[in-house]
Amino acid sequence: MCGRARCTLRADDIPRACHRTGGRVRTLNMDRFRPLFNASPGSDLPVVRRDDESGDGGVVLQCMKWGLIPSFTEKFEKPNYFKMFNARSESIREKASFRRLVPKRRCLVAVEGFYEWKKDGSKKQPYYIHFKDGRPLVLAALYDCWENPEGELLYTFTILTTSASPALLWLHDRMPVILGDKERMDMWLNDSSSSKYDTVLKPYEAPDLVWYPVTPSMGKPSFDGPDCIKEIQLKNDGSNLISKFFYAKEIKKEHSDSQEKTSCNTYVKPEASPSLEEHKTDVNLRASSEESKDCLAKCSSETAPTCQIKRDREDISSVSKSGVDDYSKVGSSPKKRKKGNLKAGNDNQSTLFSYFGRK
Repeated sequence: MCGRARCTLRADDIPRACHRTGGRVRTLNMDRFRPLFNASPGSDLPVVRRDDESGDGGVVLQCMKWGLIPSFTEKFEKPNYFKMFNARSESIREKASFRRLVPKRRCLVAVEGFYEWKKDGSKKQPYYIHFKDGRPLVLAALYDCWENPEGELLYTFTILTTSASPALLWLHDRMPVILGDKERMDMWLNDSSSSKYDTVLKPYEAPDLVWYPVTPSMGKPSFDGPDCIKEIQLKNDGSNLISKFFYAKEIKKEHSDSQEKTSCNTYVKPEASPSLEEHKTDVNLRASSEESKDCLAKCSSETAPTCQIKRDREDISSVSKSGVDDYSKVGSSPKKRKKGNLKAGNDNQSTLFSYFGRK
């Protein structure tokens, strides 16, 4: 919805912006107008309306309060300018506050741009929307007149809104009715046929409407000045140091997990012990019997085991020298060692049975 606008135009620029240069322009209450970068409901803004009293097709440039106060409002009520500062164009023929104004109380509001907020969770980021070439935006509006308890006539207006154009849907689902050319302005201001209003009250879809982010201080109605329309740079997503820290931790965790999976799934063949290799070579040189040769050939054809049996240091120290020689001959396989000992019948060789028997 259109709830903030910039209007810093000079008084004589407003009729030209509305293409009202052919006839007489009468001014009314323009001494109340003060240029504002952050106009909000309750502000005094210039409005162009038909001059029904002149009868020559002239217009009135009049300063009015933004925020409609219907003429049937009770005199003792306090004006609430925020209640009806916008009116949905789709329902102006249905609601009593607007339906009676459509025939003869249509007007034009010229501003240089308006503001809209983008909601992002609990945060809201304002954007300034304007024409690329800097020309004023002319908005469709309705006005009314209310008499207060002091007998003063108070003129107020409401800006009409419509569904947002496809280019602005990311920002908000509504936008003010922008009359982009003289034909549309003439139709809204002067045409008496209400059947043609539907062709005017449409979203503005031309590509010359642009926008950029401005300071969040726009949320305060008291904040005003050129800083209101100064473009700011938004922080990119992920620029927060805390979010970067946790993001890096996630990457490190995934990397360690992948390494762990690789180490678990990949088999690395263990290297032979240098001491065993040297001892094995020495045994091959001293072996002379066919039994020793057959045993070595059989043991070398076996696949190397993938695990080693840890033996108790006391048991290893109790093994005789001949027992160590037999262990080298049969290799490191526990199964082959057990089988060879049983076949040879060597009582001096320690077996698993004798080992557990001593326990």
